[in-house]
Amino acid sequence: MQGSFPGECAQRLRFIIEININIIPRMVRSAPDLRFPERSAMNRRDFLKAATATATATVAAPRLASAAGEKVLTFVPQSDLTLLDPVQTTGLVTRNHALMVFDTLYGVDERFEAQPQMVAGHEIDRDGLRWTLTLREGLKFHDGERVLARDAVASIKRWWSRDVFGGDLRSATAELSATSDNTIVFDLKKPFPLLAYALGKPSSVCPVMPERLALTPGTEQVKEMIGSGPFQFVPDERIVGSQVVYKRFDGYVPRPSGTASFMAGPKTVHLDRVIWRVLPDAATAAAALQVGEVDWWEQPTPDLLPLLAKRGNIKVEVKDTGGYLAMIRLNHLVPPFDNPAIRRAILSAISQTEFMTAVMGTNGNFWKDNVGFFLPASPFANDAGMDVFAGAPDYAKAKRDLQAAGYKGERIVFVVPTDLHALNSMSLVAADMFKKIGLEVDYQVSDWGTVLQRIASQRPLDQGGWSAWCNYVPGASAINPAAHSYLRGIGKAGTFGWPSSEKIEALRLAFLSAQDDKERQRLVRDIQAQAMQDTPYLPLGYFAQPAAYSQKLSDIPLGFSQFYGVKKA
Repeated sequence: MQGSFPGECAQRLRFIIEININIIPRMVRSAPDLRFPERSAMNRRDFLKAATATATATVAAPRLASAAGEKVLTFVPQSDLTLLDPVQTTGLVTRNHALMVFDTLYGVDERFEAQPQMVAGHEIDRDGLRWTLTLREGLKFHDGERVLARDAVASIKRWWSRDVFGGDLRSATAELSATSDNTIVFDLKKPFPLLAYALGKPSSVCPVMPERLALTPGTEQVKEMIGSGPFQFVPDERIVGSQVVYKRFDGYVPRPSGTASFMAGPKTVHLDRVIWRVLPDAATAAAALQVGEVDWWEQPTPDLLPLLAKRGNIKVEVKDTGGYLAMIRLNHLVPPFDNPAIRRAILSAISQTEFMTAVMGTNGNFWKDNVGFFLPASPFANDAGMDVFAGAPDYAKAKRDLQAAGYKGERIVFVVPTDLHALNSMSLVAADMFKKIGLEVDYQVSDWGTVLQRIASQRPLDQGGWSAWCNYVPGASAINPAAHSYLRGIGKAGTFGWPSSEKIEALRLAFLSAQDDKERQRLVRDIQAQAMQDTPYLPLGYFAQPAAYSQKLSDIPLGFSQFYGVKKA
């Protein structure tokens, strides 16, 4: 790795994480102090000098009239929003959209502890077998209807029909009911201490919607974006591939007390409208930010970070300090990756340094290699099985191991989104690695929305299926095995890729019932060692993604991109 981790830019970023009695991770952090080395001229510098003078012309999305005096924030998301229903996908851009439109019963704070959000609180009795949740007063949906307990019950049932962690809660529940307009009751078969965390976790969120929408089968898209969140989706102003618009929901009722923290606390809105402007070209986005055409760029490319950081009107900062774990996800249902020996053979060819450099550049402050299946610097990060990444990648060994495992030149359909910098960069490195070890790669490029829909298919390759794709998941979801859905081994009931591993599942269950930290540490080492054998995915490293935003913005929350609390001068 280049430099140390967290490194110079993260001197004040510390993961001080402990496990409480409910095995809910806590994370304490402060914003990092970013510093950038001087660099020679960049590929896009000449373009930017010209583009900053004419950025208004280069931003293709149409301007829509706003009332005089409105506070409007213009945001460049990581990709276009092609899938609106958060129950249908694990895509992070859809999650960010969902948390504007929908509220959740619980939300995790900056320490990753679950806090009441739509609920006023809960009571646990019958030795942990009954949870009674009480909704806050005054909650209503965007259509003016009051939020009732039956809406929440239907929403939970729709969500847990699709979500992996939600499926654990469903299996532990004997009955879920609305006993009054504001009372939700879980009668459990066995104690489930992570119930609040499951309903408030920061990925694959549980969105509360009206019962009439929540009764839509989880396999089908809902027809309307009606929630009770702080913003309303404006369907008439959505332009696919160009623009998404939200307006403040004047009927939103923030929590009456406490401090806003990540997904929890009072969500006070200071903006009238938020416009997502889709700008796939990085140079165009950078130029638009410099001249004030846009206010906030979610994922600036690493080659442009030093230039943006030198601008007096722009701040560059890591807001999502949990970062991301990168991976190659393989399809375990179709040949050749249904063969665990073939999957394992690839490990010795991986250079995490090369992958992370492709994603975040040579500034090692933003990434870490030698990473296993758990978030670096968290209590459960360990070195079990990590010897496979020691030294330089051994392409010859990987090629011999593939042949010994029975690989016979089968086609590898590798699906690649070109409009997401990190995934596109990882895919280029992965394709080159695949070819070096003798895999027959069919490299198929498209946009992220198309890839999201395709990876949901379990069909054979000749019927539109797939073999591999690059991905990254929030580090917050990989602190321990409880919510790490990509580490699960439950086959077709799991998330895209559908690995099966009875051993990983048995170890995970033992972890959830373990009574002391020493036993949990042992079990997590065993889980990682087994994951190196079963390879639910191929680990590629860890990276933190800085955002770039106008100095006119203040009070941007820590965590992934959220818009409550944000002020614009």
